[in-house]
Amino acid sequence: MESTIHKSKNISKVLTHWVPEDPTFWQQEGQHIARKNLWISIPCLLLSFCVWMMFSTVSINLNRVGFTFTTDQLFLLTALPSASGAIMRIPYSFMVPIIGGRRWTAFTTAFLAVPCIWLSIAVQDPNTLYSIFVLISLLCGFAGGNFASSMSNISFFFPKHKQGGALGLNGGLGNLGVSVMQLFAPLTVSMGIFSFFVSGSQQPDGSMLWLANAPLIWVPFIVITTLAAWFGMNDIATAKASISDQLPVLKRPHMWVLSFLYLSTFGSFIGFSAGFAMLTKTQFPTVDIIHIAFLGPLLGAFMRPVGGALSDKLGGIKVTTINFVLMAIFTASIFYFLPGEASANGNFKLFFIGFMLLFATAGLGSGSTFQMIAVVFRQLTVERMLRENGGNEEKAQARAIKDSAAALGFISAIGAIGGFFIPKAFGTSLALTGSPIGAMKVFLGFYIVCVILTWAVYGRYEKK
Repeated sequence: MESTIHKSKNISKVLTHWVPEDPTFWQQEGQHIARKNLWISIPCLLLSFCVWMMFSTVSINLNRVGFTFTTDQLFLLTALPSASGAIMRIPYSFMVPIIGGRRWTAFTTAFLAVPCIWLSIAVQDPNTLYSIFVLISLLCGFAGGNFASSMSNISFFFPKHKQGGALGLNGGLGNLGVSVMQLFAPLTVSMGIFSFFVSGSQQPDGSMLWLANAPLIWVPFIVITTLAAWFGMNDIATAKASISDQLPVLKRPHMWVLSFLYLSTFGSFIGFSAGFAMLTKTQFPTVDIIHIAFLGPLLGAFMRPVGGALSDKLGGIKVTTINFVLMAIFTASIFYFLPGEASANGNFKLFFIGFMLLFATAGLGSGSTFQMIAVVFRQLTVERMLRENGGNEEKAQARAIKDSAAALGFISAIGAIGGFFIPKAFGTSLALTGSPIGAMKVFLGFYIVCVILTWAVYGRYEKK
């Protein structure tokens, strides 16, 4: 009978009995299923980040293939995907409990092919209107929405004491997509991989630039991961919840405080990923940044699971507080490495090192704040539910799992706004003052406020 039940579950892909907090269930069955879903989720999310941040590489090359866009227009193209991504994360955060993680992951991964194919067509015609690129960049932002649903989905599979590590791996290796894209896209545009059906542009030195390759290279991988998600992942029946069940988390003050903290960590990571290459090009025009820009997102992505794992061991509040202190120090140091501060021409090597440290701490902080969200928000919900339901532990835990998953989705949406705010702040500061210092001072203020806020509001939970 037992084997028949398990066979039925595997065929339907719907898990009707899922209790990861039960040690026996977790050891015998739960951890194997959870890990399988995690390792399929990661490449799906990685490709989402590749598509989401694609314009950070494409924008730099647009004028090289015949377009005549201004610097401010190019900065806007790098910023818009983050704006639409932040907006899309709100509805996406609802979808897993409504539709199911397997179905939603497969659908949203397949959709990534749409902006990729459209962009490959648009870049081949120098007469393509700027408004078309705006629309495509907004569609790329839909890929950013996948983060909310992916993290919410994975949170259902793992017990509380495994949340930091699992979410850190999913988010961190998913974030790696930014670095993967910034490493391989510049390489593919110099090779005629798809030359049998796309055109290239001859450069002044006689070489060819195949800009259409930058989006097209991801399409075969999108097809493969879509199939893997559809046939290999699972839906959890007990994770079902309506929109009305999830909306009450918006009334919790802690959700907005945690959103601010996550905006300062993940928002910094994704914002610097989108704007770093363009910023470097404006400040150090003689430096060919395009082939090393991937290093910052690479560091940030690898540090995210480290932040989650450290938080599981040392406590998310402690790790997050120390991390914000470091982010403030590294931001302040960059002031002196830009042109006009320490020297007329600036110091690129120290500027680059300073930004690499910022990327690393932004990644680490993204992991530690997300662990904080999963653990602290769940603890607060359990305490509230126990007071309201006369001590029913089972109901309190069930509600806490759903509420924390919904909160993770909402908070990730707020965090993504940093991807728009940071490149736009750089562009505005450069337009008004000719220097990005004004924008960097704003970021410094954010980090200082976060140091105080994290410890003042959540310090007491570190001892629990």
